[in-house]
Amino acid sequence: MNNPPLVLRLARSVSGGLSLTWIAIVLFVAAFGRFIAPMDSDATNARNVLAGPSWDHFLGTDSAGRDVFSRLLVSTQNSILAVLLSVIVAVVIGVAAGLIAGYFGGWFDQISSWLVNLVMAMPGIVVLLAARSVLGSSVFVAMGIFGVLIAPSFFRLVQTTVRSVRNELFVDAARVAGISDGRIIARHVLRVVRGPIVIQTAIVSSIAIAVLAGLAILGFGDINSPSWGSLLSDGFSKMFRQPWLLLWPSLVIALTSLALATLGNALRDALEGGVRNVGSSKVKTLEADGVIELRDGEAPTIVHTDERPLEPLLTVNDLVVGYPDGAGGWTRVVRGVDLEVGKGEVLGLVGESGSGKSQTAFAILGLLSVGGRVLGGSVVFDEADLLGDEVAQATARGRRISYVPQEPMSNLDPSFTIGSQLVEPMRVCLGMSKADARARALELLDRVGIPEPQRVFDSYPHQVSGGMAQRVLIAGAVAGEPDLIIADEPTTALDVTVQAEILDLLRDLQADLGTSILLVTHNFGVVADLADRVAVMQEGRIIEQGPVRKIFREAQHPYTQSLLDAILDSESVRAEYVRAAMENQEAVSR
Repeated sequence: MNNPPLVLRLARSVSGGLSLTWIAIVLFVAAFGRFIAPMDSDATNARNVLAGPSWDHFLGTDSAGRDVFSRLLVSTQNSILAVLLSVIVAVVIGVAAGLIAGYFGGWFDQISSWLVNLVMAMPGIVVLLAARSVLGSSVFVAMGIFGVLIAPSFFRLVQTTVRSVRNELFVDAARVAGISDGRIIARHVLRVVRGPIVIQTAIVSSIAIAVLAGLAILGFGDINSPSWGSLLSDGFSKMFRQPWLLLWPSLVIALTSLALATLGNALRDALEGGVRNVGSSKVKTLEADGVIELRDGEAPTIVHTDERPLEPLLTVNDLVVGYPDGAGGWTRVVRGVDLEVGKGEVLGLVGESGSGKSQTAFAILGLLSVGGRVLGGSVVFDEADLLGDEVAQATARGRRISYVPQEPMSNLDPSFTIGSQLVEPMRVCLGMSKADARARALELLDRVGIPEPQRVFDSYPHQVSGGMAQRVLIAGAVAGEPDLIIADEPTTALDVTVQAEILDLLRDLQADLGTSILLVTHNFGVVADLADRVAVMQEGRIIEQGPVRKIFREAQHPYTQSLLDAILDSESVRAEYVRAAMENQEAVSR
């Protein structure tokens, strides 16, 4: 079901409807106040000074005998333009810098944070008074400077929020799909932080209105260009002679500030309405893939002879991945890994949790967690060096290398429909038109066994099951008919029956497309069902590798034997898995 228009969602709440109505009235008056004013706002009448409300002057007259109602209508335009100027300056500077600093970090984050601290340390009123003496008393210049002074509030908010979301799995999934950082920031990251930005904008707008009034009392502004602040200043100076004069601008300022604050909350709720937050994804931590110490004297890798020569597609040589240890050194979580995936082959990378499997996959994809770094080795994909050539990595990722994650619900952006998330990578990476990408997406959804492709295409991630979401991710992974799919625990989050369906789907797709698969798993049953060869990983190293049937029959490393003993708890079960592995190998050979 499609969400109703934003205005209707706002109007559903009483506070949102009332605040929206008042803001609409204010904007209308700002645009047409000069034309609907009953009198000339600058016409003075010395005989009618400080008169109270009457039929001739609805709100009375000011100290020069001018009609207060007409001046209030005309001054709305100057007031709103000045407030908009300060808010736009603050949003453009603060949000843009916060997005870049929070997403990329590095030197820009350090320099911008230092500048923000410097601006926040400046006394704002002193800066504004100094600017008045140098640049004049223009209220627009003053509000522009105020926008610069208030920009750090947006910067801090956006920077903090982006830091918390930049490592979400749906952002990693967008990178793997080949989406550029700019598009990820604009489409995925900015959409997540828009709620806090809306609230902050409403708060800053309310503050700007109050600051505008205060500046008028301090002498900012042009006498020929009235504003709410100048009317308030005039009323304040004559409050004992004519209290009504102070009431009208105060009432307008108070109502507008209240409406902005209320509208901000209502707008945030309306923007986020209809999209349920599926929860924060698990952040990849060092513990998730093994914080280990390098030990000397370790046994060499046991390699079982393969029966057929491989034409390599992916070759990983002596890969080392590390994270800062807090003392100026590095803790290595992947230590000298050697892997080779042949064309059309399925290689199973097996090991217990914390063995470094996922970190190896992330290093190949260029998606290591914050602080992680490849300290040595090479990753060659079809003769292209993925570690030494960022262009080659960006070109391969999303086009020739795709990724199937282990947590389907966390890798789909909850803010977008499933269809839009399938269509966007195809348009960006494959250059397809919107209509062609849509047709291709529906075809893929049907190909991966989804009964109602159109319904799922129009659904949000929270509206489908975990198994359905995993099928969607597989559809996205095979959209460009990649040469290599890296499947990281693709069945872990699913129940047993759905696991079997997903494995059948991967097997069929691999047979149809001839795609190579690097299957990251801790389950030897999955390896027996799908893989041609297996590499066993322990504490960041490959300790044994070879054809699946040889590993099952002739496992030599004690760790491999312990994994088999832990998973296969009876001889009959072991025999069944060996039989499945052999049948799988024979099917591949045929």
